[in-house]
Amino acid sequence: MLKSQLEQKTSLELKTNIDLSNDLYEIDFYAWTQEQSALLSRGQWQSLDIENLVEEIESLGKQQKQELRNRLGVLIGHLLKWEFQPELRGKSWRSTIVEQRDRITLHLKDNPSLKSYLDEAVIDAYRLALSLVVRETPLDYPDLPSDCPFAIAQILDPQFPEDLRSR
Repeated sequence: MLKSQLEQKTSLELKTNIDLSNDLYEIDFYAWTQEQSALLSRGQWQSLDIENLVEEIESLGKQQKQELRNRLGVLIGHLLKWEFQPELRGKSWRSTIVEQRDRITLHLKDNPSLKSYLDEAVIDAYRLALSLVVRETPLDYPDLPSDCPFAIAQILDPQFPEDLRSR
């Protein structure tokens, strides 16, 4: 009888810990992250909020993909502006192109598995780039190629376009 009561108490404590973790996740995300980190460090696997941990880890991966896509969108948008509005080329566009390339290079260095996502990312980023160009210039969608006119190698090449460095 005592063993059964002890098992029920342990089960209730475990359920209570999980409920508190779920509540903390909803109420104070930062505190929840600190609690989960401490539980992991102590090897207290039974007290972890597994459901929310899985969700957050998946979200972290998505954020890395989104950052790559968004940076590519800005970079491609500025390459389009550079190509289609040569009379307006200036330091600001050049600076944005160089900075986005540098940040993409570092992002890919930190997350090398994202290189396998580049083809898909460029397709998605091109839609973002078109939107950027249409918002920021007098150009409209019919004035621009429907598909990205730049190869990935060109997009990431610090020497492309040739006249980028000559000004």
